[in-house]
Order: sequence, then structure tokens, then C-alpha cells
Amino acid sequence: MSVRAIGIDFGTSSIKFYKNGEGVILHEKSVIAIYNKVHTFAVGNEAFEMYEKAPVNIEVSYPVKNGVIADIGNMQAMIDYFFQQMDGKRKLKGAEYYIAVPTDITEVEKRAYFDLISNTNLKPKKIHVVEKPIADALGMNLDITKSTGTLVVDIGANTTEISVLSLGGIVLSRLIPVGGNRFDEVIINKIKKDKNFIIGEKSAELIKKTIGCAYVNDDSMPIYGRNLVTGLPSEITVTCKEIHEALIELFQSIVDSIKIILERTPPEISSDIYKMGVYVTGGSSQIKDLGRFIYEQLGLKVNLCEEPESTVIVGLGAIIEDPALAKLTV
Repeated sequence: MSVRAIGIDFGTSSIKFYKNGEGVILHEKSVIAIYNKVHTFAVGNEAFEMYEKAPVNIEVSYPVKNGVIADIGNMQAMIDYFFQQMDGKRKLKGAEYYIAVPTDITEVEKRAYFDLISNTNLKPKKIHVVEKPIADALGMNLDITKSTGTLVVDIGANTTEISVLSLGGIVLSRLIPVGGNRFDEVIINKIKKDKNFIIGEKSAELIKKTIGCAYVNDDSMPIYGRNLVTGLPSEITVTCKEIHEALIELFQSIVDSIKIILERTPPEISSDIYKMGVYVTGGSSQIKDLGRFIYEQLGLKVNLCEEPESTVIVGLGAIIEDPALAKLTV
């Protein structure tokens, strides 16, 4: 491809950029810090370091929630900042842009992503929209242009998107509000209720990644926060059993939603899925033994990938680098 092309994955938790010929050129947290409600103070990883620690005159937030842009102004400020940082070295003006968007959202919500790029000063040559399940499948090296049916489950930060694909298109799709942030929320509530102890979202995320598991084991870890009884900073130990009790209902709701999609899947595609299994990706799919839990609930082979956070941006890269896949854009 002679023209410059940029792929962008606007994830809830992180934002990623791909440039043809170079690969992934940016992978940062999708967070922005605003000073006195007007000025951009920090973005990306730098802003994430301030999350839950900033003074009252600095607001730190995630502009993307539940797969859609929740705060257009902050999202525009963040994307403008990243473009400004990269444009000097990489000449992003006049490039073609490929944007990944969830399938099961409204046309207005999809249009917001399109307008985000249009409103920058980079004068994009053309903007292509790619549905995330298609990018996910390509990022896992699946050939979805053939008539073979494929089931992809993307467990992200705010949502889980379950999709059946065939012949380069989406046969069925379902977006549910269950993801990594919801996992963190129930961990916070469980520890507050059972131990009269308050922790922050970053601590909950650390617990989830360290001892979170779809099955009970003997793991435990110390965690720091505030004792609700004394009001003082303190330390407690949490166990895998306690975290499992908090998370198991959410794991079950994901499986139940997969079952609903499978019940609606045409029989010929069902036979393909039975042979090939379920493809599970997304950053929140990395919880220990979650693949095993899905397998035991569905009786279908579960295919996990090595870098589940990056399948969407790698899939966008595949479309950018291979002109034959251009037909998969909207």
C-alpha cells in the first residue's frame, strides 16, 4: 500500500495505533487528566498514574465506556494530543484511517468514532470502519472470508462481545456490559462487605490479575487500603476463594450469553463451531482458568491467544497491509 494508512483501536482501557510498514506505533491507557475543567494536563499512561490520586482541580477519566465514546470532548482532546505527538515523526496528515468499532451499537454511536477523526486537523484522506469482531478474528490469524463459521468472544474492559462470523461478515452478535472493570467493581464490593475494608480500582485490578481464578485454589495476597471501622490505612489478606465467590456470577453470565448466541446460530454454522471451537480474546480473558470454565460449561474446545489485548489492532494491521482484505471494511 503506497498511501499512508493508520489503524486505531479505541478500547475502553487502552488506545492503540497501527501504521502500515511500521506495525503498532502507540499503545497507551485510554485516560485523560483535565486541569480546571479546561486544560489537558496529561493523557495516556501518564494520566493513568494519576487515577484515584489526583487533587480536586484535576479530573482523571476514561472517555470510552461500554464500547462507545461517553465523553466526546475529552476523547477529542486525547486523540488530538496523541496525533500532535506522533505527526512530527510519522507524517500522519492525509493518511487513510481504519477504525475498529463494536458491532452491537447504534449508527449514531458508530458515527461518533468517524467524526472524531474527521474533526482533527490531519485532513484524513479517507476513513474506513471495521467491525471489532472481524478485526479480532484476523488478529487471531483466522480466515473469515470463507464459508466456515467462527465464534469469537472478546472479553474487554467494559463489555464482552460475542459474535458469529462467516463469509467476511457477522451473522450474529451480542454485546453485554460485563468486562474487566465490572470484575474490579465486584471485588471492591465483596471486600468492603465482608471485611469492612475499602480498596481502590487499581488494587482490585491487581487482585484480579494475581489471584483471580475461575476455580478455587489456595492462593492469597496482602492488600492495602482503609479500614472502615478505624478509618486508618491498613493491610489485610485476601484469598482466591473470596475473589472467586465475587467473580463466578459474572463468569457464568458470559457463558450464558454465549449459549444464547449458540441457540440462535444456523445449524450448518453450528457444525463448524463444534469442529473448531470458541475463540476467546480480549484483555480480561487472561483470568486464570477462565478458558477451562468456558470449556466445561459449553463442551466446546476453547482457543486462547497469546496477546489477547492486541488482536483488534493486529487485525486492523492485517487489513491495512493486505489489499485483498479491504472488502471487510464498511
